[in-house]
This record gives sequence, structure tokens and C-alpha cells, in this order.
Amino acid sequence: MMKKSIRYKLERLLERNQELSELLSDASVIQSDKFKAYSQEYAKTSALSEHYQVYKNTQEALDEHEESLKTETCDEMRALINEELVDLKNKLVTEEETLQNLLLPEDPNDKANVYLEIRAGTGGDEAAIFVGDLFRMYSRYGERLRWRFEIISQNISEQGGFKELILKVEGNNVYQQLKFESGVHRVQRVPQTESQGRVHTSACTVAIMPEVETIDEVDINPADLKVDTYRSSGAGGQHVNTTDSAIRITHLPTGIVVECQDERSQHKNRARAMSLLQAKIIAEEQRKQQALHAETRKLQVGSGDRSERIRTYNFPQGRLTDHRINLTLYQLGDVIEGGLNLVIEPLLREHQLELLSQLEEDEAL
Repeated sequence: MMKKSIRYKLERLLERNQELSELLSDASVIQSDKFKAYSQEYAKTSALSEHYQVYKNTQEALDEHEESLKTETCDEMRALINEELVDLKNKLVTEEETLQNLLLPEDPNDKANVYLEIRAGTGGDEAAIFVGDLFRMYSRYGERLRWRFEIISQNISEQGGFKELILKVEGNNVYQQLKFESGVHRVQRVPQTESQGRVHTSACTVAIMPEVETIDEVDINPADLKVDTYRSSGAGGQHVNTTDSAIRITHLPTGIVVECQDERSQHKNRARAMSLLQAKIIAEEQRKQQALHAETRKLQVGSGDRSERIRTYNFPQGRLTDHRINLTLYQLGDVIEGGLNLVIEPLLREHQLELLSQLEEDEAL
């Protein structure tokens, strides 16, 4: 049964939908700056209105069938009514779930492309190798969703893997799928160099930063930037070794440093480094806001802070544990090979439940 607070909110949104319909037919509104915002709000409330009407019609039909069942004496008809009741109850549950999801506040970054940063932590060479493992895991997951991966910066380890790797990931709903990957990823396994078969624990940090759509979204004073150029150290032939095309930008107020050396053009490297810098500045501001918010409410899926241990990959046991939602899977091989949906989908469901709980509490106030 739908809670009164949710039903009350839906009734108010129906009224708002009717109000928006009248506003959008007003010639003065059509010519105003508010027309686009009103149109977007109308589209969202219209979807809610349609599903809410289906929900109410289903509830009415359910009530009617239950009343009929009280007076019906024919066994054959009673069996038929019971079958229809099962279908109506299932439909009611589906519509209620749809309405609840439509009511949840949207994350404006969900559809954004992201910068994916993976950095080796404790564990030396083994941590660097694990950076490469995580990179392949995300790449294979992204291939299934037809995402595009582009290396922005990399620092290759001598023993294989990467000390640091920064990628740009483009595609549909990239941030929505990856936003809960930020944090410390811990790996437990026997390194190839371990002669006595002892399990070692290493760690990597992952940061997911939505790409800034326009430069206007972040106000960066050029005087606050320290820009260094240097010769690229990666692949690229003789041109790389003779041209100072690589860019390192330091944002003095925050101490954030970004580098880009993938392109041969210094201009292109600078543009990419600036885009990455904007994303990092916004991510840092969001982290501060989340820290303040966490004092009154802690999201069960975590804050997304890179210092927070979020997941353990135990290779000897084939076990993966996500510590934020107490999820344990003995399908580590599937996840590492790109089956990350086994972890992401429960995280998204938990996040939706938390948002719904918050919505109900807010409505009760």
C-alpha cells in the first residue's frame, strides 16, 4: 500500500502539472526565458501523472474484484477473479515502484561523461599491477555498454601495470553507472613474485569525476594557475622526444595538479588538462559538501571519498565484498572480466532506497 506521504506528494504534482499546462499555453511564457525550464518540468510531471492515473485505476479495479469475491458463490468465477487479482496486485506493485523512482531527485551529472582516475596505493608493484586489472575491468564493462575510453595521462610501472592512470570515458549514463566506484579498492592475492605463497594486501584509489560541460561552470582565474611544459615520455616516436608538448597545470588555491601528454599538440594537451582541472575542482567542492551533509545523514552507499575503503577483491577465495552495503559475491572472476553490473546494480538499488527514505522523511516533516 502506497504511503500517505507519497500519495500526497503525487496529488500536489498533479496540480502542478495542470498549472504548467496552462502556463505553457500562455503566449507571454512561450516568449520568456522560463519556457524551457517549464517544458522540462512539464515532461517530468506528465510522466508522473500518467503512471499515477494507471496506479489509481488499478487500485480501483483491485478493490472491485475483492468486493466481488466476497459475494461470488460460483467456484469457477471465484478462480477467475483470483487469477485477475494476482495480475492486478503485480501491476500495482510495478506502478508503485515506477512512481517512486520518478519521484526521486535526479542527479544532474548522471548523463555526464567522466574522468576516471586510478592510482596505486599501498603495496608497491602489486598495487600498480592491480591498477591495470581495474582498468581492464572498467574497459570490459564499458565495452558492453559501447562506451569510449581515452587515455589522458599514464605513469607506467617498471614491473607492469600503472602507478597512475587517468582516462576519459564517454557514453550513455557513464557517471550514473560509475559514480559509486570512488574510494579505496583493496586486493588480496598471492603476487607472482611471492615464492612462499603468502597472500599480500594491496590497494588502489579510484576517483570518478563528471566532465564539466562548459567552461563557464567553473570560474578559474588564470592568475591562479602555474603552467609547466615538458617533453612527453610515452609512445609517439621522435616527435615526442624533441617537443615540449606535455602540459602540467597546478591550481594554486587548491593545490590540484593535472597533467596531459597524450596528444602531440601542446594546445590540445592544454585544453584537455584544463577540462580535467575543472572536473577535479568541482569534485573537490562536492566532496566538501558531502562531508558537511554526512554530519546529519550518511548515505548507505558511502560518501565517494577516495580515502574510504569501499571494496575488497579476495582472489584466493574468489570473493568480492562491497563494504558499504555488506554485499558479498563469490563471482570475483566474472566481475574482473567486466561483469561489474553484479556490483553496480545493488549499489544503485541501495541508493534509490536511501533517497526514497529521505523523501518520505522530508514529506513527514
